[in-house]
Amino acid sequence: MHITFVCTGNTCRSPVAEAIARRAIAERGIAGVTVGSAGAAASVGAPASGGARRVAAEAGLNLDGHRSAPLTEEVVAASAAVLCMDGFHLRRARELGGGRRCRLLAEAAGESGEVADPFGGSDEIYRATFEELARLVEAALENVKHT
Repeated sequence: MHITFVCTGNTCRSPVAEAIARRAIAERGIAGVTVGSAGAAASVGAPASGGARRVAAEAGLNLDGHRSAPLTEEVVAASAAVLCMDGFHLRRARELGGGRRCRLLAEAAGESGEVADPFGGSDEIYRATFEELARLVEAALENVKHT
C-alpha cells in the first residue's frame, strides 16, 4: 500500500508528513506500507523550505535531500490513499482520478479540519504545524493499519 501526502508546493507540510510517516513505519515495523509526497501546485525539484528543514531536524528527521514533485494522474493512480492537507488539494487529487481514495489527512486521522500552510511563517509556526502533522500522521497510520 502506497500513501501519498499532498500539500500545495510540496516544500512544507507534505514532505514533513512523509518523513514523520517513514519514521513511524520503521519504528513500528509496519509491513507493506510505503509513503511519498507531492504538491497540487508544485514545481519540480524545489528543496523543502528552511522552516520545514529546521523543525524536522529538531525532531531528528532530515529533509535536506527532499525535492518537490507535482501531483499527477500517475502519482494518484499509484497511491492506495492520497492524504491531503486542505480542500484545494483534495479537489485536485480527485480531479486527477483519485475518487474515494483521496481524503483530508485530518479525516483519515479521525478528526476534522485542515492543516494550515506554515510557508513564510516563523519557526514557532512551523513547530506547531510539525506537532499537528505528527499527531495526525500517527493516527492516520493506525487507522490505515486496521483497514
